Amino acid sequence: MSKIRFGTLGPSGTNHEYVARRYIKFHELDADVRLYDNFDDALVAFDCQEIDYLIQCAVHPDTPRVMGSNFRERFVVDTFISPSHTLAILTRKEVVKPETISLVSPATDDYADLSAYSMLIPAVSIPLAFDRLMKGECDSALVYHYYFDSNPEKLRVDATIGSPDDAWIVYGKQRVGEGEIVAARDSAVSKQFAQIQRS
Repeated sequence: MSKIRFGTLGPSGTNHEYVARRYIKFHELDADVRLYDNFDDALVAFDCQEIDYLIQCAVHPDTPRVMGSNFRERFVVDTFISPSHTLAILTRKEVVKPETISLVSPATDDYADLSAYSMLIPAVSIPLAFDRLMKGECDSALVYHYYFDSNPEKLRVDATIGSPDDAWIVYGKQRVGEGEIVAARDSAVSKQFAQIQRS
């Protein structure tokens, strides 16, 4: 029996990897996760059949382009909701008044009040924003809270953001619908609909 091959955004430690592994565990699949530096590389791997499915966060800046490109051969086959790692604004301890912050922009721009920062430095992934912070290329970064746990001597937590319930998209090679809506009538929101209609 062949393992199913999923692709998503790397490097190791991204929310994309974390959520992809949660999705595989949820479906109890025997599967591998392959990580790519960007979605262009992932699409090449998908088109060359190096991976069977591709998982992408709906708010990732590349999502409209990925979803719209080659839609006759790449299909949305599933969507789901998942929280990610808890996010926080971490700052290097020696910085008294942070002025620059690195974050995955524009996806996380509205997660916190960033008006105190004179410069927002975009990063393609949270691990890269954190790497930038540790190299001193920015004063603060909107990254995973758990990074603080392994670096309390170097960093402080300026704000705990929490974790949004993000929408995630799974792309495959075979269309799952033929013009009809593909949705589950026994989904969590269907139960909410029923409760509202009964009240």
